[in-house]
Amino acid sequence: MLKNRLRRTACALAVWFLATVFGNAQETSPRPLAVLPKLAIDLPAKEVALGHKLFFDKRLSGDATLSCAMCHDPKKGWADGLPLSKGYPGTLYFRNTPTVMNTAHGKYLYWDGRLPAADLPTVVRDHIAEAHFLQADGRLVIERLRQVPEYEVEFKSVFGGEPTYGRILNATAAFVKSLRSQDVPFDKFLGGDDAAINDSAKSGLALFKGKAGCIRCHDGAMLTDGKFHSLGLTSNPDIFQTPLRHITFRRFFRTLGVPNYRALRQDVGCYCVSKDEKQREQFRTPTLREVSRTAPYMHDGQLATLEDVVEFYNAGGGPRATKDPLLKPLGLTEQEKTDLVEFLKTLSGKPIEFPEIKVPAYKLRKLGEN
Repeated sequence: MLKNRLRRTACALAVWFLATVFGNAQETSPRPLAVLPKLAIDLPAKEVALGHKLFFDKRLSGDATLSCAMCHDPKKGWADGLPLSKGYPGTLYFRNTPTVMNTAHGKYLYWDGRLPAADLPTVVRDHIAEAHFLQADGRLVIERLRQVPEYEVEFKSVFGGEPTYGRILNATAAFVKSLRSQDVPFDKFLGGDDAAINDSAKSGLALFKGKAGCIRCHDGAMLTDGKFHSLGLTSNPDIFQTPLRHITFRRFFRTLGVPNYRALRQDVGCYCVSKDEKQREQFRTPTLREVSRTAPYMHDGQLATLEDVVEFYNAGGGPRATKDPLLKPLGLTEQEKTDLVEFLKTLSGKPIEFPEIKVPAYKLRKLGEN
């Protein structure tokens, strides 16, 4: 009897977890739009500075030709500006690169919700180790950094000891957490500065909360409900017309144990994690912060401009049967579409650009010091 009770309890907990992380069944009222909150903790400046170097250091990739910044470029909204990301040399990826701006305030970074953004060091580890991203063995990365005296000194200053994998992940994560929107017109408007956005944007805000219904999924301070939805999109044809992308597509879903992965012609989204048929082709709702700088849009980069995005939603989304029932034709006029785009542009702040950083060089070490 005790075994049966424990089994029932375990099943109930599993159902609760999946419902909490992936469930969309229970609709809730949209949260009010709000300014971006302050970070819950102060980030140590020295740790952020070390993570800054690591973010731009190609030694974190398997063949030492890629850095985090090459796919998350500060000049491109901390994304890469491509419909589908390139991936590790010799491969091509099948999803759009999301921005890492404001990751510290988000729920997920990956489109399918594989890892929570709250555990950012683990997300960094996944990027370093993943075969289609940086494909590096953590042990190799440690040894490379240990052959850089400047890193040895800096790690001891920040962490009190030599480079370790955990310290590399923590420092890089600290830098990513520091990337927050600044000087945002919409935040100023919410703070009482009526002149921070123009009249067209104010009309767009009214549409966002009213006729267009965007706030049903893009609410709160991050302008996302943190849930998963299907927009009814058909797949980006490049995934299947380009062999290297199709190979990556198949390998990815095979690795995650997706049934019938060889026959897939649609990205199954968070179904690859939950294995819940109700969530097939659902993807996380992205934040709209910095949205004017992170084109192209959607999980596979099919929509090139904000105007394309507004037109897509105005038409009621895509044709797939999996489409969320929330999506209906909006009947927006041309002026209303323009106003909505104008409002979306107010969600981007002052660009955060760093001078090109010079990563420390290898140097010969004295015998016994390495």
